[in-house]
Amino acid sequence: MGILTREIEKAPCTVEVSHCFDSLHAHVRFDNGAVVHPGDEVQVEGPEIMAPFGAVVREERVATIIRASKLERLWTRLTGDLEIMELCEFSFSEEVTL
Repeated sequence: MGILTREIEKAPCTVEVSHCFDSLHAHVRFDNGAVVHPGDEVQVEGPEIMAPFGAVVREERVATIIRASKLERLWTRLTGDLEIMELCEFSFSEEVTL
């Protein structure tokens, strides 16, 4: 893989969507052991998965992993800490703001 080259990989995966009172989540597990690195993009093929309330739906799908180039991976690592700090700019208060 070159400094500006991106690679595309197909991977079988299991998608789990939960819409329960105590858990609302969507997870993708790569069945072939593929690992996603900083800067990589993942697109799961197929129609949207909708779980009715109180249910957990699991479907086997195929995911397309677009691997980041070496330059993109480096950029993601260098700027990732700055972006996570944006998420930390919040506060909780008991005061009601009008």
